[in-house]
Amino acid sequence: MSTIAAEYEKTEIGTIQIAPEVIEVIAGLATVEVKGVAGMSGGFAGGIAELLGRKNLSKGVKVEVGQREAAVDVSVIVEYGNKIPQIASEVQQNVKRSIEIMTGLHVVEVNVHIHDVYFKPAERIDDEDAQLRVK
Repeated sequence: MSTIAAEYEKTEIGTIQIAPEVIEVIAGLATVEVKGVAGMSGGFAGGIAELLGRKNLSKGVKVEVGQREAAVDVSVIVEYGNKIPQIASEVQQNVKRSIEIMTGLHVVEVNVHIHDVYFKPAERIDDEDAQLRVK
């Protein structure tokens, strides 16, 4: 689904091309910067890559890039207890702003897909601590 035009921008000394993978990384980083986002959802294949020790900064991001415009889809996991529509709106704004500032491309849409809710694990009391308090 990632595509880019043959020539992004011509200058007097050559052309400038931005690979779709660069846009994906920018979008991924801009997404996880938003408070309330627990992580990106890359599906089964992305999970296997992480288990094998490779961190994929574009996990959960798909882009379509033209000569002057880009469209982005991000799949996220939100932390439990946050307002999902508010987080999604902040993700849209942060992704759009980051891509436009860093690349000069006009972002026509940012679609946010909420794939999961992350529950923080409850704090456990060690058995030793419990024994010291109760005698």
